[in-house]
Amino acid sequence: MEMPGISFVIDDQGEKRAVQIDLAIHHQLWEDIYDAYLVESRRGEPTENWEDVKRELGLDAS
Repeated sequence: MEMPGISFVIDDQGEKRAVQIDLAIHHQLWEDIYDAYLVESRRGEPTENWEDVKRELGLDAS
């Protein structure tokens, strides 16, 4: 399938090993890929309670 602005780097065995993305065409796609990467890289980190965060930021209406 032809994908304008996207090309694959192929190894000696014909396997796709990398991709080049034309950011002028696919900037939003790259943003989505990068966001997904960040989410995955932070998996397992401790979380914070939303109510505690709002209170710390002064967003608690009470």
